[in-house]
Amino acid sequence: MLELLRQPWHWSIAGIVIGLIVPALLILGNKKFGISSSMKHACAACLPGKFAFFDYDWKKEIWNLYFVVGILIGAVIAATYLADPNDIVIAERTKLALINLGVTDFTTLLPADIFSWDSLKTSKGWIFIAVGGFFVGFGTRWADGCTSGHSIMGIANLQWPSLLATVFFFAGGLVMTHLLLPLIL
Repeated sequence: MLELLRQPWHWSIAGIVIGLIVPALLILGNKKFGISSSMKHACAACLPGKFAFFDYDWKKEIWNLYFVVGILIGAVIAATYLADPNDIVIAERTKLALINLGVTDFTTLLPADIFSWDSLKTSKGWIFIAVGGFFVGFGTRWADGCTSGHSIMGIANLQWPSLLATVFFFAGGLVMTHLLLPLIL
């Protein structure tokens, strides 16, 4: 079984599983799915009645907190027992583009040139990790959800704001990749 789990799986398997989540949540009467809402539920659990925004029955959404805890546990298990650093394959074209931008460490999935504690001490690392993290968090709150919530559940529910948010998520990714990343690196 362990060998089966260690094998690379076709991308469509994840797509099918994610696709089955949408009708399952709809059947269960839930129309929200995403990771960012779990932060709101955690704050509501920790700060009951302190802020109007967090004053709701978060226990009705506790499944979302279990979902995030499951993701974290799954990630630890996968990194500890299933991961093999030699299995990381980065497309040659992507490698060349990153090398041209000054990224040279491809030993892990996230290049240590950018994503490491030492990198955080540099202006480049500070922009990527701290400033980028702030913008992701702020944007998620402003858009009332994250990419998974809007792109998977929102579009499946035919919500116009989710379609619009998804378009801007992708546009922002393109602008970052092709315009801002070369300036920062």
